[in-house]
Amino acid sequence: MEKAQSENGVNSLYGSGIVVGVDGSDQSQCALVWAAHEAARRGTRLSVVTAYTVPVFAASSMDAGYATIDDAVIREGAQAVLNQAVARIGELPIEIDPRVESGDAAGVLLELSEEAELIVVGSRGRGGFVGRLLGSVSSAVPAHAKCPTVVIPLCAARRFGDAGVEPPKTKGEPGPTAADVERVVVVGVDGSEQARMASLAAAEQAVSRGMPLRVVCSLPPFTGSLAWVPAPLDREALHADIRVSLDAGKSWLQSHFPGLEISVELLDGPPVEVLIENSRTSELLVVGTRGRGGFAGMLMGSTSQGVLHHAKGPVLVVPDSNDPRLLDRENFGPMVAPTS
Repeated sequence: MEKAQSENGVNSLYGSGIVVGVDGSDQSQCALVWAAHEAARRGTRLSVVTAYTVPVFAASSMDAGYATIDDAVIREGAQAVLNQAVARIGELPIEIDPRVESGDAAGVLLELSEEAELIVVGSRGRGGFVGRLLGSVSSAVPAHAKCPTVVIPLCAARRFGDAGVEPPKTKGEPGPTAADVERVVVVGVDGSEQARMASLAAAEQAVSRGMPLRVVCSLPPFTGSLAWVPAPLDREALHADIRVSLDAGKSWLQSHFPGLEISVELLDGPPVEVLIENSRTSELLVVGTRGRGGFAGMLMGSTSQGVLHHAKGPVLVVPDSNDPRLLDRENFGPMVAPTS
């Protein structure tokens, strides 16, 4: 896919416009507010989408006439959800494209991801329209979307208190307020190519927001088959090896974003926990998908899913891509931690 120049001056490999999925739940309303302000910041169109399906029993046990009526009633309910969502963000100066789509919610959003620059969903939605859009969708869409996906947890609503649009009330543990959030974009890396793609996307986000970028790599404790390793000596050597690769990665990233302030942190601890804690205080947390071949495969894949389900702030998930900027990474030093 060729690069395109976005309206905010940042190169993008993806399409145009932001798509947000809504189902009437508080989680989707939180995602809607974030997506609307992101569209205003980027100066791009926002497509507000709700999807519905006719229950199987209605199509199989009723004649065609009843099935048609049932479809009309369900679509009318979906339209009401959509109208409410559009009214909520109507005061913002953005172009809104409201859509009611028939079909599985995940399938609808994945299809739209082929042309969008960003998909936005809430995390673990329940109780909304047909109870179907969020929840499992917030796991399936980031893993398979053709463009980046942002997942917004409900506890992030407190960040939007001064955003001009009333956020939904948080349930359970209250999340950080706008005053608690540091103006920094954080990206989790593990040395894999997927992590390098995520770091490029994170750098673009940092540039467009006028914020520094923090690259975080977390070294998990030795467990299972690695428990026998002499921890003090080998862990120090492993730290040194990973630091060499991280510094090389920073130099590579800096070559593509020369004006961006970039810092690198190598931390001890379970990657999921480290990244969740970073999501609490960062403007945006960025991760990749399906990482392989990095530092013992310790960040991507299952870790990304764990972060999505427990994050305290917006998480941007970046899909695999053939970004040409990846080709010169090896010119800056070790690609993964060398063998000690």
